[in-house]
This record gives sequence, structure tokens and C-alpha cells, in this order.
Amino acid sequence: MTMQLVDFSQCHARIRADLKKFGSLPGLVAQPALALVVAQDTLDFFRNKVFAHHAEEERDLFSIVLARAAQGAELEGIRATTQRLTQEHRQVESMWASLEPEVAKLARGEAAHLDATAVQSLVQVYSDHATFEETEFLPLCHAILQRTQKDVTESHLSHRMAWAPTMPAPL
Repeated sequence: MTMQLVDFSQCHARIRADLKKFGSLPGLVAQPALALVVAQDTLDFFRNKVFAHHAEEERDLFSIVLARAAQGAELEGIRATTQRLTQEHRQVESMWASLEPEVAKLARGEAAHLDATAVQSLVQVYSDHATFEETEFLPLCHAILQRTQKDVTESHLSHRMAWAPTMPAPL
């Protein structure tokens, strides 16, 4: 099986849409029915999509790009960038862990105190992370993978977002 390059450029489109919805949640607390739906969607987003996305990037994309980067400055740059991105993943996950209990209450239809500042902080941190990936890291990954494509005969890389309809599946 030959590895196909994937267009990573729209990888975060769905994440950004879900983050925007999550960012609106504190303002919906006075509308319990709507807050319940958005809270349930947000729980699903973080539990089933964000964590899987982070794991897939770290396991598949980061490892294959590190393996294919040219020795020297390129490899050191990729190594530093993947460490930064991994730290940002843990930061987002930690920020979410502090908000999840109150979001879960809203998802059950219970009264909750959702810290709007903490929600906006998480939305901003994750948006900045996605922007850095899209503008800096993913173009470099694409260049490295494209450059090394002719030398690759097999790969397990399947970095795709089944839940992100703007992301084309590998061929």
C-alpha cells in the first residue's frame, strides 16, 4: 500500500465550528433546553473527537514526519515543533478537565456555574494552536511528506478526520 498525501489544510474546520459553539455555551445557561443540547455536543466533541485527534496526530503524523525529516536543522525544528504541539494538546486537555464537570451538569439539564472566562480562554488557546498547525506545521509536513513520497512504499498514516466533512479521505 502506497501512502497518499492528505490535504491537511482544512483539518481544523470542524474543530473551529465546534469551538465556536462551545464558546457560546456560557451565554445559553439561561436557556436550559438549548444549553443542554450544546453541552451534550460539547461533551461529545471533547471526549470523542478532540482526544482522538490529538492521539492520531501524535501517534501517526508526528512520528512519520519525524522519521522523514532531513537530519540536522529540519529534524531539530520538527522535533521542537512536535514537542510544542504535544504540550499544547496537554494544555487544552487540562483546561477542558477543569470545565467538563460543569458542562456535564448542563448536559444533564442541571444548574451549573460555567466560568465564561475559562471557556473563552480554552477557545482562544485551541484556536491559536490550530492556527499555528495550519500556517506553520502542516505546510512543512506536506513538504516533507511530498519530498519523501517517492521513497515510501508502505505507511500506516491515515491522518483524516472522519468527522470533518471538509477533509478529503486518503486515496
